[in-house]
Amino acid sequence: MSETFSIAQRFGGRSTPPTILQVLPALETGGVERGTVDMAKAMAEAGWTPLVASAGGPMVRELDRAGVEHIELPVDSKNPIRMRINADRLTDLCYARQVDIIHARSRAPAWPALWAARRRKIPFVTTFHGTYGHSNALKRLYNSVMVRGDRVIAVSHFIADHIAQVYHAEAKKVRIIPRGIDLTVFDPDRTTAERMIRLSTEWQLPDGMPIVMLPGRLTGWKGQTVLIEAMAKLKDRGVLALLVGSDQGREAYSADLHKLIKDRDLQGKVRLVGDCRDMAAAYKLSDVVVSASTEPEAFGRVAVEGQAMGRTVVATQHGGATETVQHGKTGFLVTPGDADALAETIAKALDMDDAARTRMRDAARRHAVKVYDKQLMAMRTLAVYEELLEGPS
Repeated sequence: MSETFSIAQRFGGRSTPPTILQVLPALETGGVERGTVDMAKAMAEAGWTPLVASAGGPMVRELDRAGVEHIELPVDSKNPIRMRINADRLTDLCYARQVDIIHARSRAPAWPALWAARRRKIPFVTTFHGTYGHSNALKRLYNSVMVRGDRVIAVSHFIADHIAQVYHAEAKKVRIIPRGIDLTVFDPDRTTAERMIRLSTEWQLPDGMPIVMLPGRLTGWKGQTVLIEAMAKLKDRGVLALLVGSDQGREAYSADLHKLIKDRDLQGKVRLVGDCRDMAAAYKLSDVVVSASTEPEAFGRVAVEGQAMGRTVVATQHGGATETVQHGKTGFLVTPGDADALAETIAKALDMDDAARTRMRDAARRHAVKVYDKQLMAMRTLAVYEELLEGPS
């Protein structure tokens, strides 16, 4: 009785918990998908009713295990006719399930989600996850759906500034909520020696050799070629670099990386190891974690996960990394695309004495725990929903 009364007081007379529909293209892998799943779980734990609509993918299993309902719809389509059909289906879904808020996390599904929210006369929320291409008016129009929400969540101050400058987003609608990571997963004290031995054996890592790791899908802007060029300058140091991530069908790019490794005579010094299912163990095996993106990251999960694991992080000085990495305190920042600067900073990180390394690793872990806990992200996002559910004060 008291719980029902509390819910009714907080949410405009409702006697049932709110129902929130998150919409995204698919549930494959990546920061958008991870944030969606984490929020759905948090809502379920808080007693709310989460729904997720997407074209499906392997991460649907995580929703199933958490008891979160997934509705499979082709909302990844950019075809205008299909988008209009998706709007009708989302509208029907909102009426059938009494959805209170629609939260769109990508452009293609955001357009039909916006139309459905307006028809249903319910709040519409977006999360702006990236800068997107905006070189012409047509692209900017397509992207503009992401600032048409009643609330617009920016994943960093960098993104908040970007949407203000490019799309003239109203400041009163924007909420800055950094992405969160699972600090129980990315915890060096919980990452066992057995897991590290298993992964080291799988990758056939040599004993005693310092490891530099660049995690991320294999694509040009993630900076794998910059790290390879940096490793060419560190050839005589006895360091092994691991490129961790899938090419996701970009076989030509993988071939280019292998050729560059051969051309720089780095066989045995740089390896492509593919996807990894135990990134916490991978981080802990590493001495230096690199994020060498040549284009600004909206947030930069690698730098945060590396710091959470107490590793020495070297990231490029633009985008979200300028917020997530405190230069000289929790990690190092270098000029994007500068292989000389990257090589010099990796060497500096490897040459730190034990006391300096311990100070930086401890500061990095504290920074990640204080600012980037996924529970904090969830609380802040629920607060945004509550703003809209409570209506004008």
